[in-house]
Amino acid sequence: MEVSNKKDQNLVSIENLTFYRGNRKIFDDISLNFQRGKVTAIMGPSGTGKTTLLKLIGGQLVPDRGTVLVDNKNVHQLTRAELFILRKRMGMLFQSGALLTDINVFDNVAFPIREHTKISESMIRTIVLMKLESVGLRGASKLMPNELSGGMARRIALARAISLDPMMIMYDEPFSGQDPISLGTLVKLIKELNSALKITSIIVSHDVQDTARIADYIYVLSGGKIVGEGTPDQLKNDSSKFVKQFFKGEADGPVQFHYPAKDYHQDIFES
Repeated sequence: MEVSNKKDQNLVSIENLTFYRGNRKIFDDISLNFQRGKVTAIMGPSGTGKTTLLKLIGGQLVPDRGTVLVDNKNVHQLTRAELFILRKRMGMLFQSGALLTDINVFDNVAFPIREHTKISESMIRTIVLMKLESVGLRGASKLMPNELSGGMARRIALARAISLDPMMIMYDEPFSGQDPISLGTLVKLIKELNSALKITSIIVSHDVQDTARIADYIYVLSGGKIVGEGTPDQLKNDSSKFVKQFFKGEADGPVQFHYPAKDYHQDIFES
């Protein structure tokens, strides 16, 4: 179902979104926009629903209230067939990489092309080698996943995510568990691929320093609400106590070091 959207500069628009898991409210009437061709980050402490937001954008989860528009389409009003077509235009880089362990690098990248197109094997070979070249790993095409380092596996997963030339890529904690060299390579790749392929990137992360290096705009979530938003420079100077605590990595503040409990001395000496 098509939806007329006057904000054509936004590839994804989330409007008045509320979402529950059981009795727990994950999102409380939040609205976010993700501009076409930009790198937008979703940040916040662990457990704030950042990955859940990606699943709502992809249609794996359904909001209790509000709308999610992707390329002017209301995701949760699409038929199953329409949703599958839309998902082919979305790339996803999972936190684990999620490579298929029993096939080699080449076949991992070729897998979505073979599943969703009818092009010849000779053309698939050309596309796969092009995608591997773009992440610097064409020479690793015959390796098995268990022969890859963590950083290499993440880059192969990125090559697979762009194999169908998506309009957007969603990154779920792309920098976690990476050594400094691998992390620097991923940061560089995300920014360069976003520019070269003219795609839209959504990054879920709690890595402040590296995300701020490449994000055009950042939303900071906590307690089901947007507690801060803006460019990296704007957020570094934000007056919000929570944003200051998050960006500076302070142990105590609005997010307290101590979990709520009764008085310490009372608890110790209570019989």
